[in-house]
Parts: sequence; C-alpha cells; structure tokens
Amino acid sequence: MTDQSSKYIPQFYITAPSPCPYVEGKMERKVFTSLAGPLSDQLHNQLVHDGFRRSQAIAYKPACEECSACVSARIVVDKFEPSKSLRRIMARNRDLHAEFTGPQATSEQYSILRPYLDARHADGGMADMSVHDYAGMVEETTVNTQIVEYRIGARLSAAPRHLVGTVLTDVLEDGLSMVYSFFETGDQDRSLGSYMILDHINQARKRGLPYVYLGYWIKGCNKMDYKSRFQPLEVLKSGKWLPFSEFE
Repeated sequence: MTDQSSKYIPQFYITAPSPCPYVEGKMERKVFTSLAGPLSDQLHNQLVHDGFRRSQAIAYKPACEECSACVSARIVVDKFEPSKSLRRIMARNRDLHAEFTGPQATSEQYSILRPYLDARHADGGMADMSVHDYAGMVEETTVNTQIVEYRIGARLSAAPRHLVGTVLTDVLEDGLSMVYSFFETGDQDRSLGSYMILDHINQARKRGLPYVYLGYWIKGCNKMDYKSRFQPLEVLKSGKWLPFSEFE
C-alpha cells in the first residue's frame, strides 16, 4: 500500500493588495497555504523556519512587491542574557505562574482580550474580534498548539488565581513560536508583554529548544521595536538567519 501522505504537496496562493497596517503608504500582499493533512506539523515547522506565521489552519508570510521591511525574528535561547531592565521585569513578576494547557478558549481569557484590544489595537484588524472569533483563533489548529495562562497566586492554592495574561504558542521541533499574546494593561509596571517573552525563553531552555520565534520585526516601527530588546536576536534575510547586529 502506498503512503498517501508522502504525495501531499502544499498549494500556495497570494492575496490581493491591501493597505499595510505597519508602514504608512504601503500596500501589503501575503502568500499563504493551508496546514492540512497528516503532515501539517512537519510542514508548519519548515514554513516557520522559512519565515511564515500561522493563523488558525493557514500559514502566511509577506509577499509585497515593493517592500521587504518585515523580517522574521527569533531569540537564540542558549546565548540570551537578560539586561538589567529585563531582570527587573522578572523580579516584579515573581508572583506569576505559567500554566500550559491545550488549545481551548475560555470566557476568562476573552475577558482580558477584549479590553486589551480596545486599549492597544483599537484600529487594528482584530479590533472587532468577537468571542466566537477568538475561539476560532485558538481552537482551529492542525498543529502542536498550546495556551499559556499567567496567573497571580500560589500554585497549589485551592482558591481561584487571577488570570493576567495569555499566550497562544506553537511548539516546534526547534523552538516555541509565540502566535499571539495579550494581557491586562492596567498594571504597566509589570511589563507583562516582555515578561511573557522572558518566560517563553525559560520554557524553551527547559525543553532543550534553541529558539523562541517572535514573528515579524520592522526597523523603525514603534509597535515592533520591543523585540530588539531580546538579544541575541536573529532575523531572516534572503533565506538565511543572520545575527541582528549584521542586519542592522
């Protein structure tokens, strides 16, 4: 009997041009493919290494005709040393505990997402995300996906512990890919977005995974500048992962 999975060849498509949400005056296009079939995880691992990102059962990356500002970025886990400011963030969040669970959306998570979008991304493409849209984002996956919840309180306490942040994370052969993260925005001293990246670096180190994938970075884009704090960083340029310092 022939192994039908060995015959699977992904089909790639390209979107129509639309206004870029990151570079003013530019139009964006994306190349994408479906993550379907028995080799979804294998395909996903290769595509992430080649600069793709995942949204539900779709893998995509920019394919803009006149712009190459978006570059994939990943943290080199074994060489990472937190700066003084990042160490302070870790200290301020010593009372948080991470819980890895399956890709299941909850109303508690959405109760944090909704005000997060209103405060940080009111004009973004996810601004009108409903609870049903959120459930689709989390649960419609064909690859190794987990939800990471960050809670305040004693790990073994019987009392409910307060949820302050959530990350949708894909587990790859060579790292953790942070698909989407959100958190309570009221306590800015915690710097929860940065802390959750720091915790993913720690989690990857414990699992023996060499990278944490952060998605795209754009030079000069304020929305993405925080990623450059996590050195050493590598960026994908012309099909090769290069040290951030060389790219700069």
